[in-house]
Amino acid sequence: MGSSSKRRQTMAKMTRERALQEKRERKQQKKDEKKEMAAAERAGENGDPVQSDGGEDESASPASE
Repeated sequence: MGSSSKRRQTMAKMTRERALQEKRERKQQKKDEKKEMAAAERAGENGDPVQSDGGEDESASPASE
């Protein structure tokens, strides 16, 4: 019969799994941002495009003189 004690995970395996989980979270976050940008673009089709980064249009800046 085998041992009744549980086998323990190595730190390397735990590190790999954590890195994989973080990568999946970043990927999901990018997908969500892309969906939001597409929704904002569709909403902005009737008027000016929506700027989500909060930046100003460079052509409207008076500092370019």
